[in-house]
Amino acid sequence: MAALVSTVALLALLYMVAAESQVPCVQLNDGNLMPIVALGTGRSTAKESDTLDDVRKAVFYALEAGYRHIDTAAAYGDEEQVGQGIAEAIAKNIVTRDNIFVTTKLWNDKHRREQVVPALRESLSRLGLDYIDLFLIHFPISMKEDGSPDYVDYLETWQGMEEAKTLGLARSIGVSNFNIEQLQRLMANSKLQPVVNEVEVSPTFTQEPMIGFCMENGIVVMGFSPFGYFVGRDSAKQNLDKTVLIQIADKYGKSFGQVILRYLLQRGVIPIPKSTNQKRIIENIDLFDFALTDEEVATISRYNTNNRVIHPVEWKDYPFYPYEN
Repeated sequence: MAALVSTVALLALLYMVAAESQVPCVQLNDGNLMPIVALGTGRSTAKESDTLDDVRKAVFYALEAGYRHIDTAAAYGDEEQVGQGIAEAIAKNIVTRDNIFVTTKLWNDKHRREQVVPALRESLSRLGLDYIDLFLIHFPISMKEDGSPDYVDYLETWQGMEEAKTLGLARSIGVSNFNIEQLQRLMANSKLQPVVNEVEVSPTFTQEPMIGFCMENGIVVMGFSPFGYFVGRDSAKQNLDKTVLIQIADKYGKSFGQVILRYLLQRGVIPIPKSTNQKRIIENIDLFDFALTDEEVATISRYNTNNRVIHPVEWKDYPFYPYEN
């Protein structure tokens, strides 16, 4: 299958290693470099035990552990805490601004062209940064401030994204949750091509057509919810047998979660694991001292159910809804 990338192909992509973190980078289609594992901060406060300050701590723990890529969004409501964690790590000489990569996203109620740059400036203010490394359109759909549907074509939104890059406020621009047809339309009607499409990818939702399309067109796939139905409140309903994953993990002396993240890397996907637990954060970056065989990658892909963990069906009647109902 085209989307199952061999280890040789993976190593051809991952050509640069940051000496201070040992996290490889991939070159985006605009020439910029992006670390290939990101700490996710989305819905970090979903658990009752988590607070926004736990997000700050998680970002600091991650940078201390060697992460150099943090993924956030205006909609997550935690950009300020992400910025505080970054500032603390810089103040303690753990990182400099130049050797970290920060991704944030434009929310659905800021899709008009003239809203994009001001929305990014607000995100930068909350983050305490002068520029963002990667700015994404969070969803192709648009809505009004009250959450009701709006009809703003994402092609108009993209013009605002291009302006953000021209102004130097965003070094790279991309999209999130776009389907293949939407990517094709965007690419055919834009000056600048998206460097990234951030979508859900996991062993239980393998996204083979999407990954194949993006690879063919020079777009890097970032994958949220990388553990799929193996973790979370709906995992018990799926009744998934983890035996194969555990056997592979035991072979390499790793956890089954580390095997899943390595699996995504070897498919050319940048995983975005999220956690506020320091031990788990450290574990989720410890991925570069082993490699799965191509047969193991194919075996893990057989867990595919084609079911999403994140499926906002409440938006299914909005213009440009990207998912099949």
